[in-house]
Amino acid sequence: MIRIAITGPESSGKTALAIALGERLSAPVYLEFAREFIDGLNRGYTQEDLETIALGHLAQFSDSTKEIQIIDTDFIVLKVWSKVRFGSVSATILEHIQSNYFDLHILCTPDIPWEADVQREHPNFREELYEMYLEELKTSKKSFITVSGSLEDRIKKSIEAISLIQN
Repeated sequence: MIRIAITGPESSGKTALAIALGERLSAPVYLEFAREFIDGLNRGYTQEDLETIALGHLAQFSDSTKEIQIIDTDFIVLKVWSKVRFGSVSATILEHIQSNYFDLHILCTPDIPWEADVQREHPNFREELYEMYLEELKTSKKSFITVSGSLEDRIKKSIEAISLIQN
């Protein structure tokens, strides 16, 4: 089984890439659990909610036995989000980052136009967020590639990297 995590700052094309890769590879796509969870809240989210999101995110894909899985976001997203929004990160999220759930992380650059969304908070902070993601991937010693440009460019580079894992 190969698990691919798509990561990066807000509005960097993570979901579009995840869906496109799922279609091209005939693989299941596990969309970002946080979106559904936050949409269901009748209040603002808290730092404790990020732990619930981490557990819900893991539950989505952990029991799957499909040959290839595409996961829209990873636990590094939750770490960066928590650090930026609350100034700290829970032990639960840090533990999930240290676990080796993913064979490859695909880091999306924010070189595409910002798309406004009620859950997006940082339209003018994407480059700084990108650098935080890059540093976290390096520090955590995760296997990753960076993709940029058009969706087709991102798909091509991602499929090339995934095929290396498969062989």
